[in-house]
Amino acid sequence: MTSRAIARRYAAALFDVVRKDADVDRALGELEAIKAAITSHERLRKVLESPGVPMATKRTILEAIVRGLGDVSPQILRLIGLLGERDRLAMVADVADGFAERVMHSKKIVPAEVVTAVPLADDSRAALAAALGRAAGAHVTMTERVDPSIIGGVVAKVGSVVFDGSVTTQLARMRQKLVAER
Repeated sequence: MTSRAIARRYAAALFDVVRKDADVDRALGELEAIKAAITSHERLRKVLESPGVPMATKRTILEAIVRGLGDVSPQILRLIGLLGERDRLAMVADVADGFAERVMHSKKIVPAEVVTAVPLADDSRAALAAALGRAAGAHVTMTERVDPSIIGGVVAKVGSVVFDGSVTTQLARMRQKLVAER
């Protein structure tokens, strides 16, 4: 089993516990803060990933980081303790990502990656988000990227579904039809 799959299992277990006992949004914020502390410091990340650093040292370092965040929920403290006992502290970022996915799924929020040839105007952005939300049956949060090579139109990826309305793709389809008709 891959470390990401293991991290998703921890995230799922944490979500089940937090959903019953505590505030899911608070737990998500705490995990994101811990993840940010780890990912923003290259040396810290390397220490947590290194098999040469004793597990007790890694645990002490991460517990100090967690204490520095202030009042952290008992569920997150237990998670950090559990990961520390099993020498899996390097998985904290992946657990945070898996937990965020669970929270988004429970709230019926789906991420969408949108590529356009030019930046979207605010009204176009809102209309596109609404249309993608109707198609996905959920609320959509969009991340946008500009790529002039698509010439015009929109390419949107919502989950594993890709909606390609780019001019480049339309031209390629017309070309295939013309070649096929010869």
